[in-house]
Amino acid sequence: MIEYHDKEWGVPLHDDQKLFEFMLLDAFQAGLSWKTILHRREGFRKAFAGFDPVKVAAFDEAKIQELMQ
Repeated sequence: MIEYHDKEWGVPLHDDQKLFEFMLLDAFQAGLSWKTILHRREGFRKAFAGFDPVKVAAFDEAKIQELMQ
C-alpha cells in the first residue's frame, strides 16, 4: 500500500492505458477495500488483456461470459 500511495495515488497521468487500468480497478473496488483490489491487480491485468482498452472493447460474448464466471 505504501508503494502504491507514494508512486501512483494522486500522480497526474497522461497515459490512456494506465487511466483505463485505474478506471477498471476503481469500478471493481465498489464494496471492497482498495487493498483487496491492489492485491488482485495481476489477476485483473490478465483478465483484461493487460488493461488494453482496444483489446477489451473487442471482447466477444464468450469472453464476457467467461469473465462473469
